[in-house]
Amino acid sequence: MLRRRPVAVPAENGPDPMLILSRPPAEQHSLIEDVLGILVGATLVALSVQFLNAAGLFTGQIAGLAIIGAQASDWTFGTLFFVLNLPFYALAIVQLGWRFTIRSLIAVTIMSALADAFPLFFTIETLPPALGAALFGVLAGAGFLALFRHGATLGGIGVVALWLQDRNGIPAGRTQLGFDVCVFAVALFLFDWQIVLWSLLGAAILNQLITVNHRRDRYVARS
Repeated sequence: MLRRRPVAVPAENGPDPMLILSRPPAEQHSLIEDVLGILVGATLVALSVQFLNAAGLFTGQIAGLAIIGAQASDWTFGTLFFVLNLPFYALAIVQLGWRFTIRSLIAVTIMSALADAFPLFFTIETLPPALGAALFGVLAGAGFLALFRHGATLGGIGVVALWLQDRNGIPAGRTQLGFDVCVFAVALFLFDWQIVLWSLLGAAILNQLITVNHRRDRYVARS
């Protein structure tokens, strides 16, 4: 049974055991729960990309690079997203282990395939930037939380963010938002400033949801 309670972290002993990779037995998920959690998380993020594209926006991290690259080349978003994530698996293997890396690779593969498949079945012609940013942020945030709860992420900066949170206690959402701010600062030289601001709103909603909900002092197992 899970309950919410604060967790004291003695300074001399460093951070708590890793939130994702060392869950207590009472908090571990079954195989079917992990499969469904990763599938749902990847699906939500893939769906969020459709709203982002319909609003003419982009986002930060590897997904943002894949969106921009897809617009400037003949490559699809899903293919670029999969390829750009490959270098980060080296860090994931060394720092977070094979189990986490394999789960993340599966999540990236599912998300990439679904993101390219969705436009074949439905299209969203136009979407106001404010609504597109909000829908993207909420759906992607829920998707990432589902992935985090089941020991996976969508690679890229998410791997670095989870590693820093589990090792140093730096919230994953803050790490991702900090990287996004740098990406959007560069984007000001490439895109209309209004597009950049609306895109930044979507990224802020996404990372705030992660910061608020993915914390060490919540959803811990009762001893």
